Amino acid sequence: MISHLSVSHLYNLRKSKRQYLSQILFREKTRAVDRNIGERRKPQAEGKPGFLRVDSVHQGDWDKEKGVYHINLVDEETQWEIIGGAEGISEYFLSPLLEELLQRFPFVILGFHSDNGSEYINYVIAELLKKLLIDQTKSRSRRTNDNALVEGKNGAVIRKHMGHIYIHKGYAGEITTFYRENMDEYLNFHRPCGFATDKTTDQGKITKVYDRYLTPYEKLKTIPNWEKYLKPQITREELESESKELSDNQSAEKMQAAKSKLFEKFTR
Repeated sequence: MISHLSVSHLYNLRKSKRQYLSQILFREKTRAVDRNIGERRKPQAEGKPGFLRVDSVHQGDWDKEKGVYHINLVDEETQWEIIGGAEGISEYFLSPLLEELLQRFPFVILGFHSDNGSEYINYVIAELLKKLLIDQTKSRSRRTNDNALVEGKNGAVIRKHMGHIYIHKGYAGEITTFYRENMDEYLNFHRPCGFATDKTTDQGKITKVYDRYLTPYEKLKTIPNWEKYLKPQITREELESESKELSDNQSAEKMQAAKSKLFEKFTR
């Protein structure tokens, strides 16, 4: 033990390259992986649609085989929600799926915020977002609420309708079709969401009170000059027509019937 050596003997050892310099070791701590992709900050929508919160939901394992993944995108301001199914969360599966999901939003996408998972923080996804002129941000450390909106939707929407059972990844395409043809309409035109209002207590503390319930489309229409945020190929008349095509109950019944047919395939 070096603590048992005298100071004078240490000086003697330091004169000898063989006994001292060749034996000394330098150790460095493990360095964290640093990818210069996405800015680590909370996005500021400032009342505008187009700032998305993104997360993945895994549909269980079976005998060490991964099930399907649900990719959930939720707009911060309107809570407009678009979901798709993916066989895996590598860039090979996510890049084409994300491009489709982004196209299904009626308004221009300005921001893309996710956690720090490698499925979103990689050069393939970064290049896709750059091509679409979408600002990429990622959650900050020790700020668990940065992506709370989409995480809440994971449970309230995806887990509620798809459950926790294992679903084989081969059904990803059919799940995406179900979401596109049924859930898009139901979630965004017929299912109300809670919107919070900041209230100040007598003690000066600011609390959120969920006192407004609107569908994402109704919320979109409350934004001043909301039509200017729509994509060039989307018109107000088209959205209004789609919102009135079915009643809330009819849309829910249509979605449930399609979901039953989808789950029959899973059980077989």
